[in-house]
Amino acid sequence: MHRNAPLTPEGRLRLCLRIEDGWSIAATAESMNVSRQTAHKWWRRYRDEGPAGLVDRSSRPRSCPHQTPARIERRIVALRTSRRLGPARLAGIVDVPASTVHRVLVRHGLNRLRWMDRPTGRPIRRIETSRCGELVHIDVKKLARVPDGGGHKMLGRSSRTRPKGGGYTHVHTAIDAYSRLAYSEFAGTENTTNCVAFLNRAIAWFADRGITVERILTDNGCWRSARVAFRDQRKSRSRGGVSLGG
Repeated sequence: MHRNAPLTPEGRLRLCLRIEDGWSIAATAESMNVSRQTAHKWWRRYRDEGPAGLVDRSSRPRSCPHQTPARIERRIVALRTSRRLGPARLAGIVDVPASTVHRVLVRHGLNRLRWMDRPTGRPIRRIETSRCGELVHIDVKKLARVPDGGGHKMLGRSSRTRPKGGGYTHVHTAIDAYSRLAYSEFAGTENTTNCVAFLNRAIAWFADRGITVERILTDNGCWRSARVAFRDQRKSRSRGGVSLGG
């Protein structure tokens, strides 16, 4: 409904019910503060279609004689898909204005090339989930520990001035792909023991919040051996139910 509409669908129904009760169209229009023509329009639609006729209709025309011919649209779509050219360059090939090419691309959902890799033309695979726990992403971020007195930006990279024993802190994170709910902790270095222990704690943490982890996506790294250890552990406990993918 447009912002200047004098009547809502509920108001249109009240208008029609008043006319049904014996009010004249002119009196009803005056009481609803609309024109007689407007009142007659809604009364006619109500009489022909019932309450369904009081819903707003699309203002889109049934036909458009100036719309780009279908064969040209098909050519634009084919060139966009195969050669990944922009509207300006496609306009020179098909001999139509660039603005027309852009409207055609928008109409077909091709105005952005987010669905393919532009250098190679290969489709981009996107992971989509429909519920919490269907897929959980796990990764590890290494953060350098800055020693007391500052790091190389303060003291330079010379071995004489560089403090010893900085090392790294490992942040393990599990993120639910659907809800983006995340669980993170400092779980130690990336090794099989730490990764499996973190995974068990993450699954329990999600379970406490009503989320059952079904599948897990990780990179290879240490998780190549951790996946095997985790499966063996779950089998020994006869619990199962979680699938790990690399």
